[in-house]
Amino acid sequence: MGFSKEQLLARLKELLINFSQYEHPAILTVEEGEKYVGHLGGGVSKNLFLKDKKQRFYLVSALKDTKVDIKVLSQRLGLGKGGLRMVPSEALGEILQVSLGCVTPFAVVNESARDVSLLLDQGFKTQEFCFFHPLSNDMTISINSNDLDKFLKSIGRDPSYVDFEANPPVGKDQPPDLAALVPSGTINLPDQPEKQPSSQPTEGNHVSVDEPKIISAKVVKSCVSGKNTKEKAVNKAHSSGNFADVELFVEEILHKTSRLLLSEIKEDTITQHGENLGTVVSDNLRKGLSSDLENLTMIFKNTAYTEGFHAGSRHQPRRF
Repeated sequence: MGFSKEQLLARLKELLINFSQYEHPAILTVEEGEKYVGHLGGGVSKNLFLKDKKQRFYLVSALKDTKVDIKVLSQRLGLGKGGLRMVPSEALGEILQVSLGCVTPFAVVNESARDVSLLLDQGFKTQEFCFFHPLSNDMTISINSNDLDKFLKSIGRDPSYVDFEANPPVGKDQPPDLAALVPSGTINLPDQPEKQPSSQPTEGNHVSVDEPKIISAKVVKSCVSGKNTKEKAVNKAHSSGNFADVELFVEEILHKTSRLLLSEIKEDTITQHGENLGTVVSDNLRKGLSSDLENLTMIFKNTAYTEGFHAGSRHQPRRF
């Protein structure tokens, strides 16, 4: 079992590290987090968990306004343009021992993350203090980069700071400048769906204190006249391989449910089951939709993971 928030805070105190803590409701996005700490100054962080084709893992932690181009980073590590991809959200618990929305540099304290390469934004050093989650997204702490270094060194980590916005040439006579940061160890996980970087913007970013998405799901009644429109939306969701739009996610659920429901309500089944029809149809819906809905929910969960990271890059700081 990984470190808890309480254990981490106790460790910081043992090391005589100065920090301030701010309790708040569980948050998933940068902008939502700024409601609680944005007025305090300092640098808000965003975090991304990546892997390469050889099952080597990378935790990228950067200021929310730093542009992180995954393809460029991949080249600078010597992995080629498509060498990095998003880690499935399930791996957060397996490796970092944190849940969705809680990714933080402090997660490398866990033994399961010993082979994860931690890449820190050199911009952290320009801030008086920076904000991170202490392994839980119901609290944010502020800490100076020097004290973050002190913590990392206490667990045997040599802090590595990177200029993520640099794009040095890589070629035959110009070796990758970050190749030394590629971890030597690999981590084997059960086969899981992977998020390919080809569909993400060049500066996609998963956030530690992430940006909120105000979501409203429009319930659409099943009707024959709207069939073409709905199928078009559903096909769009399938073609993208994810659900960045909640309405498409809900639309797909309604589409599958209504299709199965209509297939069950037939004259012969009404005659056969009579007053028990409702129970029979309910049982069949449960059996027929269970697997599909689990898959759809997992796709939506993984998409939310990715979209949260992108939000950190799209967000512009407030001007006063």
